[in-house]
Amino acid sequence: MNVKDPYATEYQAFLDAPETFWEKQSSLIAWYKKPEIILSRDENNYFSWYADGELNTSYLCLDYHIEQGRGEQTALIYDSPVTDSKMSFSYLELRERVALFAGVLQNLGVSKGNRVVIYMPMVPEAVIAMLACARLGAIHSVVFGGFAADELAVRIDDAQPKVIVTASCGIEVSKVIPYKPLVDEAIKIATYKPQNVVLLQRPECQAEMLHERDLDWVSLNATATPAEPVSVKGSDPLYILYTSGTTGKPKGVVRDNGGHAVAMRYSMETVYDVSPGDVYWAASDVGWVVGHSYIVYAPLLTGCTTILYEGKPVRTPDASAFWRVCAEYGVKTMFTAPTAFRAVRKEDPEAEGLGNYDLSKLERIYLAGERLDPTTYEWLHNKTGLPIIDHWWQTETAWAIAGNPVGIGALPSKAGSATVPMPGYQVSILNEEGESVSQGTHGNIAIKLPLPPGTLTTIWGNHARFEKGYLSTYAGYYLTGDEGFLDEDNYLFVMGRCDDVINVAGHRLSTGRMEEIVGSHPAVAECAVIGVEDQLKGQLPMGLVVLKDGINIDEEVLVQELKQMVREKIGAIGCCEKSVVVQRLPKTRSGKILRRTMRQIADGKPYSVPSTIDDPESLVEIEGAIKTLQASTA
Repeated sequence: MNVKDPYATEYQAFLDAPETFWEKQSSLIAWYKKPEIILSRDENNYFSWYADGELNTSYLCLDYHIEQGRGEQTALIYDSPVTDSKMSFSYLELRERVALFAGVLQNLGVSKGNRVVIYMPMVPEAVIAMLACARLGAIHSVVFGGFAADELAVRIDDAQPKVIVTASCGIEVSKVIPYKPLVDEAIKIATYKPQNVVLLQRPECQAEMLHERDLDWVSLNATATPAEPVSVKGSDPLYILYTSGTTGKPKGVVRDNGGHAVAMRYSMETVYDVSPGDVYWAASDVGWVVGHSYIVYAPLLTGCTTILYEGKPVRTPDASAFWRVCAEYGVKTMFTAPTAFRAVRKEDPEAEGLGNYDLSKLERIYLAGERLDPTTYEWLHNKTGLPIIDHWWQTETAWAIAGNPVGIGALPSKAGSATVPMPGYQVSILNEEGESVSQGTHGNIAIKLPLPPGTLTTIWGNHARFEKGYLSTYAGYYLTGDEGFLDEDNYLFVMGRCDDVINVAGHRLSTGRMEEIVGSHPAVAECAVIGVEDQLKGQLPMGLVVLKDGINIDEEVLVQELKQMVREKIGAIGCCEKSVVVQRLPKTRSGKILRRTMRQIADGKPYSVPSTIDDPESLVEIEGAIKTLQASTA
């Protein structure tokens, strides 16, 4: 491994004695009862970390810091440009709110092991509800606010919650989205009926209380008494999180309490170099894994100040929104998805808004959730002068598989790479036969078992599905479903999902690599390359391109330039002859481009509009653009 010390030293310590390594990291948190068995097997014969330890995650996030003298420190900042409101909570104040709502849930019969579905916008009460569940040892399942009733219904049937916690509405830029009708419809559709719905009324939309099961958040809190933390086992579930884009029966990732708490604390030190008292901002949503890990749990477990932002990178009110938040609150570390800064770059290509804010406290910007294209990386680095750190992980893992371990010792970055595997992850690149490939050769990214603490322990109610989907392809390995390679320095390059690798006349080509090239054109703000079925060559790449604001270029000229760029960088086999300029790319609410849906459109296959789509009209526009392009090049 051609990397500098102290990372190599730490990684080697993990390789030499994994259980000893993770026993040492377990001292990062305050257990009620320290685990004596570090690694064991559960009832499914799968790996379990710290199973016999006892703890409470809510206690660790709140009470522990108060006991350490941090009670007056700000724990949570709520910043909502869509409602023009701001609030902050000290650790004492947040503990008071959480303990009280835990008392509310307790009065409704919620206890250890019961499930609670949280269907909320980005408001403080969403965080309070999550931590209140953890306080009781109840298992929360946060469903992204605004999900369609059908999608919410299947999650209700799968998790079988005793209570649903919701709000009267969410707000998307200036559009008010009533939630209560969606909840009512979901319960009507679902076979399983929850006992109660607890509703937070928001001024922007007052919901009707139509059923005896409907209860008011404020009224319940007024009559409740605070609940104390309940001790749970390290192996007891903390939450269920359904993977975005799931069709049919949802896939509920289960996270335990013990391994999760240790991994979150370790990752804050190792991956993000964050300490107690630092201001940390993950610009995501609590409905996604980033929100679970790095808006709520990891920052509060560490004793940081965390920011809950109810807004967008643009249009709330403009492309300077992120810079404003960082400057106003003295953010040290920021984390978001590449698509957020592509949106900023599109609206403010020269980053003129950046000059209006003092970012002297901002030390690093982290990006994850999708592949960080070199163009976005270079633009952001050049405009801010800050280290831009790509790292890679999944809903299933809860924390970084690969990243730059700045807390141990920063490594040189390489554009397009997530840097190196984190201690805890033994990453291999395997071919279809399960054999390791040579450095620089593309293949399937797999992780040798056991996975480290904090990663999924099963799929809720369906362990066979967990084994089939993740463990059965390669014996002794977890299959990530992503494709990439390791270079001579053991740097990991994640090129995209395995189904984003296209086969052109027998040649495996990465659409991620093509997107790198297309995205480097000075006129291009954002792009997607998809593989389209072709009778002669199997598949051919098609480029969908969004231009920077203010760019005026002949589309035919642009298409030829892009074609030539791909040919020069990849070779004639790249043959990216079909490209079209579009106004926007269809994305999920978490910012992931809907490549699979676009492929289905291009191939003339039936498709359904994903419930996670941010703007359904964008898919209509894309369908028209693809069909027009195909007709013109037939």
